[in-house]
Amino acid sequence: MTDVVHIRHITEGDWDGIVAIESRAYTALGLSEGRAALRSRAEISPGTCFVLDVGSGPAGYLLALPYPALRYPDLARTEEAVVPPQPAPATRNLHLHDIVVEEGLRGRGLGQRLLHHFTLTARARGYERISLIAVGRSDTFWSARGYTAHPGISPGGYGANAVYMSRAVPTDLGAQPEPTGVVPRGPSVSTKRADPRVPCP
Repeated sequence: MTDVVHIRHITEGDWDGIVAIESRAYTALGLSEGRAALRSRAEISPGTCFVLDVGSGPAGYLLALPYPALRYPDLARTEEAVVPPQPAPATRNLHLHDIVVEEGLRGRGLGQRLLHHFTLTARARGYERISLIAVGRSDTFWSARGYTAHPGISPGGYGANAVYMSRAVPTDLGAQPEPTGVVPRGPSVSTKRADPRVPCP
C-alpha cells in the first residue's frame, strides 16, 4: 500500500499539528520553542515555509526565513522581538530554521523530498545561500548534503553540539526526488545519524 505525499504552504489550521510535531521532536533535547516563536518565524516568510502531508494528515514541516549570514534566530524569543521594526536590508541568505518528519515516517525519503522542494523554492526566489544550525551532532548529516561548518560561530541556546553551517544554493537539482508522489507504508529505516533523537529527515 502507498500514501500520497503532498508538500504545501502552511495554513492556519496546521498550527496545532506543527506544534505537536515540534514538541515531540525537540522537548527531550531542551530545544522546543512553542507556538508563538514558531509562528513568528513562519510569518516573516510564509512563502518559504511548508507542511508535508502524508495520506490524510501532516507528517512534517519546514520553517525557513531570510536571515543575515552568520546570524540565527534566538530560540527563546519571537521574531517580532528580534527583527527591527524598520525593514532591514535585503539578504540573499535563507536560514533553514527547522525541518522535522514524524519519527515513525523517517528513513523513507520524505525529508529529502521536503528539503528538495525547499531548495527549489530558494533558487526560484533568488537566494544565494542557505544556512542552518545542526543540533545533536547532526552536522555529519548536513555535511553529506553539501553544508559546510563555520567554526568561528558558537550558536548559543541550541545545545552543546550545535554547529552553524551553510552552502551555496545549488544550480543543478535534477537528480533529486520529486516533491510530491507516493511513499510505501511500512517500518521506518534508520537514517544513520549520530544521534537518532535528532529530528532530521
